[in-house]
Amino acid sequence: MNQSDLKRNSNMLWGSLTKKGYMRWWHSFSGTHVETGAVRTFFVEFFIINPGLGGELPILGQHPYYKKRGMKPSYVMVKAGIFPSGEDEPGRQLHAFYPISSLKTTKCPLAMQVEDCFYSEDRIKGVVDVSPAEANHRSFMTDAGYMEWDLEVSKAVSCHTGVYGGRFMQFLNALDSFWHGEGIRSFFKGTVVLDEDIYLINPEDSYGYADKHWGRSYNNPWLQLACCHLTSEKAGRTLRHSAIAVNGCHPRFLWFPLHKKLMLQLTYMGEDFEFNHCKWDVKETNKRLIWHILAQNKSSVVKVSGSCSKAQLMFLKYENPDGLLSRFPLWAGASGIGTIQLYRRVQGGRELLDTLTLENALCEYRAEETVQPQQAKNPTNIELK
Repeated sequence: MNQSDLKRNSNMLWGSLTKKGYMRWWHSFSGTHVETGAVRTFFVEFFIINPGLGGELPILGQHPYYKKRGMKPSYVMVKAGIFPSGEDEPGRQLHAFYPISSLKTTKCPLAMQVEDCFYSEDRIKGVVDVSPAEANHRSFMTDAGYMEWDLEVSKAVSCHTGVYGGRFMQFLNALDSFWHGEGIRSFFKGTVVLDEDIYLINPEDSYGYADKHWGRSYNNPWLQLACCHLTSEKAGRTLRHSAIAVNGCHPRFLWFPLHKKLMLQLTYMGEDFEFNHCKWDVKETNKRLIWHILAQNKSSVVKVSGSCSKAQLMFLKYENPDGLLSRFPLWAGASGIGTIQLYRRVQGGRELLDTLTLENALCEYRAEETVQPQQAKNPTNIELK
């Protein structure tokens, strides 16, 4: 439901997850180049893994020294970058690693400081500078470059997952990964400097998104879709406070996996439509990723069809809390397009309320993995420098 929950957004790992768990606070937003007028989409993420194992140095799971000794990763990572907008405009991701001991936090509302990087509910600020020599170390999983950002954040629409992110479900470790969308429709304002290029971030066309994931491993398969650039066929205009957010989850009972699920929220002109029972299909062609989602509850039906060109996608790089790499790439981009059909159930059938066109959709997808990830091999041809 569209309900803010700063306590859930600030909740840190506890119990066994401190030594086998991760947290990631994600932000993505669009900006305009001050000289050329080119529009690009950026991302900034605060990522913490296995904080209970940390110390005075970051422990990198892909580093030969730590792999040889069987040590799990433990660090704070600030990930910043830009999504590709085509073959001639590739994406980049820049990683800065810090020891757990360098992290300073408050409780609710959450604020985090790690050297020059700062996070709060209404502002993010920081800088990541990666040299070519550092980018050549495959343990950093990073490209080379410089990015600096200083942004005000206003989170207008939230996606509260209810019991699926509650303390009881966390106590049972009932999900591999928990999700809370504090800002599925967010307004960003400020500047981004990428290398020597300056971008202005304006609230109305930033099409911002902010959420949090945490747990003991990543969703398998990894499927996420979000969009707040929605145009109504009925109203003939772009909707300012409407948004859709879709996230996969993998429930468990004790140690036994249950059926994989999708959670979907559509906030449409002040009304929330929530679904925990969805059917979906994702297809990969030579040039595109294509998805279809059918979500139903007692009062409404939502059909989502969309796609994104692979030229506008990149591979995001993460190691899991065991220090392992997935065999499959995590596709990610922010140029998804498609349509949403919203129906209201009526006696004897259903009535079409509206058809929405979605643009600038955030999409992340990794195929289901039926075997264990690997630590040393990289058979997916992802370029790890």
